[in-house]
Amino acid sequence: MPLKEILSVIAILLTLAGFYPYVRGTLVGTTQPHVFSWVVWASTTGVVFWAQLEAGGGVGCWPIAVSAAITGLIAVLAFRRRADISITRGDWYFFVAAMSSLPLWYFTADPTWAVVVLTVVDLLGFGPTFRKVYLTPYSESLAFYAVFGVRNLIVVLAQERYAVATVLFPAAMVAGCVLLMLVLLVRRRQLGRPGE
Repeated sequence: MPLKEILSVIAILLTLAGFYPYVRGTLVGTTQPHVFSWVVWASTTGVVFWAQLEAGGGVGCWPIAVSAAITGLIAVLAFRRRADISITRGDWYFFVAAMSSLPLWYFTADPTWAVVVLTVVDLLGFGPTFRKVYLTPYSESLAFYAVFGVRNLIVVLAQERYAVATVLFPAAMVAGCVLLMLVLLVRRRQLGRPGE
């Protein structure tokens, strides 16, 4: 099996391993995902998959497709479980910005522009979750974001063609995961353990 396929399989396995406890935590109520962040992430990740595929990412795109499907599932679970369904005007701006990438891609016929817009939107989509973890740092899983930081690094390496359209999104997600983990760690240290 070629190296790119092996890396893609490893990234898919990390995707499944990373999402499993998150989905389980959402189901039992120990994790309360912000529904709109996950709607934005599912939308952007799905479109990025198609853009990367068109740009020649090949097998390196498949972990993104798996991630988009599971991210959509988490958005549905967050809504059904009423985890964190507070939706602000800013949340709507993120969603509209994400959807604006589709006409941009259509009119330019270049997936790069869609990926650039979606990467910015996806990073901005971290906004509601940053706000939530700042206030309630134990409502998110630190391990989840660590696994996905590593997973996205492997996704970069698994791309069959390196271009802005294939690499920008997963590289930016590495940075987003690292920053969110830092906020979680700092806020947990500041507030101490629940019940102390």
